[in-house]
Amino acid sequence: MARSVLSSAARASAKRSLRAFGVATSHLRRLPDFVIIGAKRGGTTSLYRYLASHPQVAPLFPAAQNIKGTHFLDQNWHRGVSWYRSFFPLTDGSRICGEASPYYLFHPLAPRRAAQTIPEARLLVLLRDPVERAYSHYRERTRHGADPLSFDAAIEAEPARLEGEEDRIARDGTYRSPAHEHLGYLLQGRYADALERWFSEVPHQRFHIELSEDFYRDPAEVCARICEVLGLHPLARERFERWNYHPGEDMPTAIRRRLAAYFAPHNARLEQLLGIDLSGWTAA
Repeated sequence: MARSVLSSAARASAKRSLRAFGVATSHLRRLPDFVIIGAKRGGTTSLYRYLASHPQVAPLFPAAQNIKGTHFLDQNWHRGVSWYRSFFPLTDGSRICGEASPYYLFHPLAPRRAAQTIPEARLLVLLRDPVERAYSHYRERTRHGADPLSFDAAIEAEPARLEGEEDRIARDGTYRSPAHEHLGYLLQGRYADALERWFSEVPHQRFHIELSEDFYRDPAEVCARICEVLGLHPLARERFERWNYHPGEDMPTAIRRRLAAYFAPHNARLEQLLGIDLSGWTAA
């Protein structure tokens, strides 16, 4: 036990030292060329891992830690831009770089922070059928023992769980809300609300939006489109394994119908906002 504690302390110390080195050299480091901003449970980890395997994409620093995202625009803004730069490679110009933090899409302060800090970055978005996304999100929470309620009860409890949380975040830039981040099963499927907030801060042309269902069905094709947007050569990859994929039981039919009715007006607004066809998503 003592050896295990010592080993953990040593690893933590090494991580702090490496991050300190990254901060000390931050003036030599670039900001991200792309950021995958969401949606949670929409395939963001898989997309980032595919892009990170591209020879023209540099890993986050240090590479051995296999970091996916920094959470700078949501949870770590107070650490400053030098801290953010510490994750990215030295500016040799030979490769691009990026991160994936899927809570960015829904954090009320992230759009303005992105506009201030990374105005030239391409913002990649994967949007999944919100009914399926909500249930996948819930099952993730239960796998981690983080939600003791049934799915039906969690949906009923969501308004009370999230009451006032977004206002608190907006008022206090250092306030962190685990409920807003982790228990917003319905909130995080209201994509039009989130994207309208982003579009008010960042020009539309900085975004590239794909449907998760297209990504799941043909990841090679979606990756090819994204590589073109990012100015990369086509991704040569034989296998597109799904990361963080956990098959489970089907959603109860009654709850599916209820959620389909709930999301119907939000999906209609999204279709109008983006000019896309969402008929493949769960219909009311």
